Amino acid sequence: MALTTSPEAPLPVGDVSRLIGGWIDRLGAVWVEGQITQLSRRPGAGVVFLTLRDPSHDISVSVTCFRQVFDRIADVVTEGARVVVLAKPEWYAPRGQLSLRATEIRPVGIGELLVRLEQLKKSLAAEGLFALDRKKPLPFLPQLIGLVSGRASAAERDVLENARRRWPAVRFEVRNTAVQGVHAVNQVVQAVQELDGLPEVDVIVVARGGGSVEDLLPFSDEALIRAVAACRTPVVSAIGHEPDSPLLDLVADLRASTPTDAAKKVVPDVGEELDRVQQLRDRALRTLRGLIDREERGLAHALGRSSMERPQRMVDEREAEIEALAGRGRRVLGHLLDRADSELAHTRARVVALSPAATLERGYAVLQRPDGHVVRSPADAGEPGGELRARVSEGEFTVRVAE
Repeated sequence: MALTTSPEAPLPVGDVSRLIGGWIDRLGAVWVEGQITQLSRRPGAGVVFLTLRDPSHDISVSVTCFRQVFDRIADVVTEGARVVVLAKPEWYAPRGQLSLRATEIRPVGIGELLVRLEQLKKSLAAEGLFALDRKKPLPFLPQLIGLVSGRASAAERDVLENARRRWPAVRFEVRNTAVQGVHAVNQVVQAVQELDGLPEVDVIVVARGGGSVEDLLPFSDEALIRAVAACRTPVVSAIGHEPDSPLLDLVADLRASTPTDAAKKVVPDVGEELDRVQQLRDRALRTLRGLIDREERGLAHALGRSSMERPQRMVDEREAEIEALAGRGRRVLGHLLDRADSELAHTRARVVALSPAATLERGYAVLQRPDGHVVRSPADAGEPGGELRARVSEGEFTVRVAE
């Protein structure tokens, strides 16, 4: 379809439509799966018109088929049913509209749906989306709970009433969406992402009542599973009843068997918490009383001891010991001083007896030359007529050397 055009040489609309139609006519027939959203069977008309929609995306395409093709499955196919269509793309040039001309329509059975869900489950599990280590813990007391449910549904009422009955001060941010049908997946995904984007939302609850396998299919859709896996906020799945198990239960951080069970698991019961607080207070009081009783018994036992009855007795005993030791020390020191005094007196007497002064007192004299040397022999006296100094006990005097 590569064409050379310009503002001066544009291509007419009819030519463009004809060229597109020629390109589409070269396409072969394809098998297409989708959900019937609109079905038109005019009485007497030979052609049946229907709209086929992708449940995971906001995309639809028109389908036409001859009445005899649709009559084969007319008893088992209605609006909302999933079908597989063998069709050839067609281009309606006058309106520039694409449609599919179906030559065969097959309903998708429950067994086939379950097989596909099982395959999707294995694929997502292999990616680790269902791993336990990815689960985020729920807050003990969420301040604001995001709730995704059908408008005025029993599931919404169960969650709100039971949660407020358990904790009257709890607040909700509610998003009402379709919970089955072709619009359910997109609306639920958008609601979950919107609530996850609110920082004040502490936990998100996706709730729906029970239903058939087909009714619960939106909660096993891959787009919703991946959206929940990407949430930073903990998500609680409360879909259907106990036997129901959509894939949302596996990727959610917590699975609740029913919407009522979700309310019980998300918020604590104020009565139970008050009872628990009272029990803890009683336990603390018993522990404290036991500690005080034990310390009182220990104190009484300590006060019953003789040392506590007469605390001065220990001081008196130690005082007597100190006085005895002090007396002993004084006696020992006195003996040591007396012995030292006696030894000093004897030593002094010996020193005095041996001193030069004592010798002089006995009548001896010491002769010294003028230069101070002591005369020890006649030769040291010097020349006759020389003077010597004589020291005696009472003083000294000068003597002259005779011949």
